[in-house]
Amino acid sequence: MIWRDIQQIRKTAPLVHNITNYVVMNTTANALLAIGASPVMAHALEEVEEMISLAGALVINIGTLSPAWVEAMVKAGKEAQRRKIPVVLDPVGSGATKYRTDTALMLIREIKPAMIRGNASEIKSLLRSELGTKGVDSRHVPAEVLGEAKALSRSAGCVVSVSGPEDLIVEGDNVVRVSNGHPMMSKVTGMGCTASAITGAFVAVNPSPFKAAAHAMAVMGIAGEMAAGRSAGPGSFQMNFLDILSCIQESDITQRFKIQGL
Repeated sequence: MIWRDIQQIRKTAPLVHNITNYVVMNTTANALLAIGASPVMAHALEEVEEMISLAGALVINIGTLSPAWVEAMVKAGKEAQRRKIPVVLDPVGSGATKYRTDTALMLIREIKPAMIRGNASEIKSLLRSELGTKGVDSRHVPAEVLGEAKALSRSAGCVVSVSGPEDLIVEGDNVVRVSNGHPMMSKVTGMGCTASAITGAFVAVNPSPFKAAAHAMAVMGIAGEMAAGRSAGPGSFQMNFLDILSCIQESDITQRFKIQGL
């Protein structure tokens, strides 16, 4: 199933519309190109609705917020909802400031994403906003917030993807655990944002957000493992990660994937 999604991405090159942050635009665009998707980074109010009409998925990332961008996120998200185009919301840094947390909660209410993907502290903050995070880093691991992820999935009516040493994909009481990955991934900025963008590519070709999320996180983890094996440090890791995404094969998936519950 994972390989089938990769083949479909490479065959159809779905347009993934990203309203994302300045830090990761180049990184996530290159990752989408490497996996076979077609990225666009468009946040102007004057064009987001028109761009959505061309897209297979919308990825909203709140990493570098401003009021104009928030307005564009709402406008694009509502148009995507109207057109039944899946939305992936990445609540980057939610819990660090009231503005971030309130924005993430507002977006969940207004645009009804198909999926929320974040680290454990970000997910926890969406139910317990008094808890802080350390910037975009997580103070918790996914296993500690499984209850919150289930509750968020039910209240928001969407899939919740929690990244960490073991990724959790949650839809109500259904839970998939993905154990692929490498510690070097946490030393490179934007890997979580990359996971959200790649998830956008998978949900553009797979009608099940639950399965798409699990497949995306498995591919991210497998590519991370393979890239780390070739890399001397985080600089060369970034280059090798993109190379692996572009040439990953079915045998890499079948030999390495560590998924429970799917």
